[in-house]
Amino acid sequence: MIPVSVMVAGKGTVSTKIKGHYGKGSPSRFSEELRPVVFWNITYACNLRCEHCYIDAGPTPRQDELGRGRLLEVAEEMAELGIPLVIFSGGEPLLKPEFWDVARLLSERGRPKMALSSNGTLITREVARRLKELNFSYVGVSLDSLRPDAHDKFRGVQGAFNMTVRGIHNAVEEGLDVGIRTTVTRWNYSEAPKVVDLAAQLRASRVSYYLLDSIGRARNIVSELPSPQQVKEFVDAIVDKAKEYAGKVEVELVRANFAGIYIADLLAKDGNEFMDYLKLISAQGDCGRKTISIYPDGTVRPCQFIDEYVIGDLRRQSLREILSYNNPELVKFIKLYENLRGPRCGPCPFKLVCGGGSRGRAEAASGDFWGDDPLCFIDPLDVWRRRGQG
Repeated sequence: MIPVSVMVAGKGTVSTKIKGHYGKGSPSRFSEELRPVVFWNITYACNLRCEHCYIDAGPTPRQDELGRGRLLEVAEEMAELGIPLVIFSGGEPLLKPEFWDVARLLSERGRPKMALSSNGTLITREVARRLKELNFSYVGVSLDSLRPDAHDKFRGVQGAFNMTVRGIHNAVEEGLDVGIRTTVTRWNYSEAPKVVDLAAQLRASRVSYYLLDSIGRARNIVSELPSPQQVKEFVDAIVDKAKEYAGKVEVELVRANFAGIYIADLLAKDGNEFMDYLKLISAQGDCGRKTISIYPDGTVRPCQFIDEYVIGDLRRQSLREILSYNNPELVKFIKLYENLRGPRCGPCPFKLVCGGGSRGRAEAASGDFWGDDPLCFIDPLDVWRRRGQG
């Protein structure tokens, strides 16, 4: 994750509340390799049918989803291990009745901090009130276009846009910190920066952009990936938005760590400042390094954007066993940079910071999971030479 606003303006909104102060020269120490942020996909059920769903969610839960007893055991272990933040996702987590039991347990334990990732359509005032009472730090709501018809088409249900905006309004009215989550594609990359303007109008305090990834159902829409040039144009635009809304609406970028190197190069006055920016980016972590994802069936992945590799199974293992340097499948992703072998990523001097971008997009482009992310638009060797590091 690239904290664009923190890089550009030296301040965040939601992220600062959750993590405490961090920035250039003082990287975040909120999470650690064996104490990661957990993305908990708690159900396969969803009331939408999004074209790009990374978990291939459907209208009903699956038989193999973890039951209430095991869910509560896992939540207890998260509290014991000192997990800093759990982000409930799905599917649509609000369709899982046990979600409320798990959230209440964690609220009573006082840790980890909790956030909700939702499509927003089910966030009534009563739901928002319950989330507030349970001390949720943040609610992220998916909205992919300023045009209702385009959002509805992408999300697979007519009327989804209006229901989502109503959900954002309800959460804001109940005093929750709310952000908009936007997937960036070939068809919306030019309008996507204006979502920050909409967020300000709706009194949302963050916009998190996700470059479309090629996993789950998104493997069927590879043609909707933006081009590298389009990604660069988009990044330039959100840098400007981050400046414009500094301290009001925070901007983040996910699944594009190479863009962080570009922004660092854009902002840094000299080589030392450039390296400070890189330390800030690296401290955020990436798939398997400071983040993991729990699937509804209890299998554990490096993050919600890698579905091919399983690094553990909570039906047979404890979370403590999985989060261990003795787990070779986890270490494979903690040291992901050692496995990159594409002609660009393999020799890249920034691969430890970047992590090679998206493994899903790499596999879709070349057939090699450890190959190059086709959306990377920087010339890393040129940046390295100009910054006097090589």
